[in-house]
Amino acid sequence: MFIQTEATPNPATLKFLPGKVVMENGTAEFRSAEEADASPLAARLFEIQGVTGVYFGYDFISVSKESQEWQHLKPAILGSIMEHFMSGKPVMGSSSVSSEVQDAGGEFFDEGDEAIVLTIKELLETRVRPAVAQDGGDITFRGFRDGKVYLNMKGSCAGCPSSTATLKHGVQNLLRHFVPEVQEVEAV
Repeated sequence: MFIQTEATPNPATLKFLPGKVVMENGTAEFRSAEEADASPLAARLFEIQGVTGVYFGYDFISVSKESQEWQHLKPAILGSIMEHFMSGKPVMGSSSVSSEVQDAGGEFFDEGDEAIVLTIKELLETRVRPAVAQDGGDITFRGFRDGKVYLNMKGSCAGCPSSTATLKHGVQNLLRHFVPEVQEVEAV
């Protein structure tokens, strides 16, 4: 098994491409070892000292670290990912639900704005999320109120130094162009 790695715009996050489907549906994000109980692979990665976050996309795994150098962490992470996939164990435990499904219940917007929200979600799904996934992260819709779109940043996007620029110059400009009701975009 050959696992490729890619740098992300966030220097504290590295993207691992195992050459296999990681999450068939949805995504999953783990910010602590306690949360990682839902995933045998995430739990294994959190056993590595210095790992602070794990994010699963369709065909990639983003791993965030503390202050250690990647050259010291990368071999252990690669070994853990390889061992996990070679074992045949599932990425997620049988009782777990993807974070994307869990997040859907936390959306907020006025009923009168439903058409606007559907357009925002479609733009995010077709134009923003694929680009952000290339960098090992994800952006999901959280809410819309008074002209302001609230988005949740995950994976390498969470805490990334360039995430503000991505939001303000990329996503905000795109949404304002196609949806005149959008005045501002903010991360939650």
